[in-house]
Amino acid sequence: MRVGILSYHFPPEPAFIPGSLAEELAARGHEVRVLTGFPDYPGGHVYPGWRQRWRHLTRSERLTVRRVPRYAGGDGSTGARMASHLSFAGSVAMVGRRYLADVDVLYVFQLPATTFATAALLRMLGRVPTVLHVQDLWPEEEMTGDGAQRQRGPGRLATTMRRVLREADALAVTAPSMRDLVLADGVDADRVRVVLNWTDERIFQPVRPSRAAQGFVRRDGRCVVMHAGTIGVRQGLETAVRAAAALDGRTDLVLVGSGAEERRVRGLAAELRADNVRFVERRSPVDMPELYAAADYQLVMLRDLPELRGTVPGKLQAALACAAPVIASAGGDTAELVERARAGLSCPPEDWATLADRFWLASTIPAAARSEMGRRGREAYLREMSLRAGVDRVEDLLNQVALARRSR
Repeated sequence: MRVGILSYHFPPEPAFIPGSLAEELAARGHEVRVLTGFPDYPGGHVYPGWRQRWRHLTRSERLTVRRVPRYAGGDGSTGARMASHLSFAGSVAMVGRRYLADVDVLYVFQLPATTFATAALLRMLGRVPTVLHVQDLWPEEEMTGDGAQRQRGPGRLATTMRRVLREADALAVTAPSMRDLVLADGVDADRVRVVLNWTDERIFQPVRPSRAAQGFVRRDGRCVVMHAGTIGVRQGLETAVRAAAALDGRTDLVLVGSGAEERRVRGLAAELRADNVRFVERRSPVDMPELYAAADYQLVMLRDLPELRGTVPGKLQAALACAAPVIASAGGDTAELVERARAGLSCPPEDWATLADRFWLASTIPAAARSEMGRRGREAYLREMSLRAGVDRVEDLLNQVALARRSR
């Protein structure tokens, strides 16, 4: 097939889902054309050595990447994000018809940032069947600084997202509960398939920890629980800090990363005098497998919000791919995946006392049993979430919608 791919982010940005999908489809013999922007994530500034211009095309044997300009504000404000979304849509509208006119099927890596561009392409390309790989259903969600209130209004972005979901020929969603939410929003069940995200398998594999990684993560022989990734509103890491503070002297909580809530979480740790909570600055992804291996468990946190029950954080796939045991403080699909794989422990979200109990239980589990948890988790990853499994499902979906459109 001739496959078009629309993605707001693409390598060298950390966008391994659309990037690895494009490479794998090309390796399987398809002609792949990618339409994307210039790399600016996460800082919001175009990467050094890159310059935005209209005619930027890179080609390999079966893969072509066309980049178009978009606003790169860099301040992270709502206005700057919206300007970037709309400018990307405008650029896509200018080049999309000609660049993607003769593809057999269009795949869209559907983030809120891609919504307006998707709507423009659906109008322009008309008869080209489209598969959306939906990553987030809540583009109008805004939270207050403490995460106590949420507002989801009928804004332009949310309205356009709903229309795009209904107009696409097929949807791939990243979790079973997300499928339920899409169906409740009026999408036909036969157009929706669950395709779990995969991780960057070139990086996230089982390794033995180096002496340096051991020294960086461990101290005093305590059980080490590590959270690697964003320290934001959705994670609710205050719960983990309170749980760890209750077990000072038995368990260390190591938080690797940064985010909008880092100051608040650091402040709580200081207030509770939780000396067993340590903060480590963001590290390169290539460093993480060794740090995972040096810790005893990886912590996956999500707050108790209805929309997050249909979310599976990427850190879960990364941990399972590395054969790292998991403690999940989350509801919905995240906890279900961990429990079904018998890859670790879980508890309800935002319940620090129960999480403290899981931390205590985790510290009593022998190393051999932890290794067995990790082995089962990696087997579940390879079976249900791997690159091969995911691309097989996406490729099948692309074939189905392309053939269905031809037969009309």
